[in-house]
Amino acid sequence: MRIAIVDDLDTERTLLKERLVRQLSQRGADAEILEFDSGEAFLAAEKEQRFTAAFLDIYMDGLSGMDAAKELRKTDADCLLVFTTTSTDHALEGFQVRAFHYLVKPFSEAELSGLLDEMLAKLPRPEPVLTVKVDGSDIRLRYRDIISAEHFAHMINIRTTAGKTLATRQSFKAFTEPLKKDPRFFVCGRGAIINMENAADFQAAAFCMTDGSRVYVSQELLKAARQAFMEFLLQRGRAD
Repeated sequence: MRIAIVDDLDTERTLLKERLVRQLSQRGADAEILEFDSGEAFLAAEKEQRFTAAFLDIYMDGLSGMDAAKELRKTDADCLLVFTTTSTDHALEGFQVRAFHYLVKPFSEAELSGLLDEMLAKLPRPEPVLTVKVDGSDIRLRYRDIISAEHFAHMINIRTTAGKTLATRQSFKAFTEPLKKDPRFFVCGRGAIINMENAADFQAAAFCMTDGSRVYVSQELLKAARQAFMEFLLQRGRAD
């Protein structure tokens, strides 16, 4: 996530950046925060790489925050615009550039906190990534690209949506620890885990995976597996 702070006053930029860093850190959200002392400098940087959100002071020397927003909207319809201002006199203009929010100076920590919650809720969540060591090299695997994994002879064999099987040496417990926090994954028993996002069906005590493989579930987990898969399908149906 890239965030721009656009304000011609150093003290205002510094204060807002400190608050953003603190609040985002509390939420475990990673962000690159860049400061600009003019609308012109912000627009020049935006041409090189887009911003997720921009905090724009309306009253600045040179190009105003509102004029910078109007210029930005000619090429970027997605950037979340937050105007930091001493007045809401420009609310109509803000509506025209689809402003996400107004923060009236001096705003409180609680106001910024509430705004960030709304902002983060609107952003798509980045796909989690699992890093595994394969043949001495670190491989980054998106969770969605994992079909299943099975533990055998001290190795984890990971089937992927790319049609490959990756082998990594680690304990099954260590490998599955991060995955179990994601509702897409189900531990089928000792030494097997599947991603229900890549399961086509559940039949005869086994998950039928999209690559044609079958991953069997231990007898004591059959009921839990059927229930977990049904709930997953229902949740996915609601999301669609």
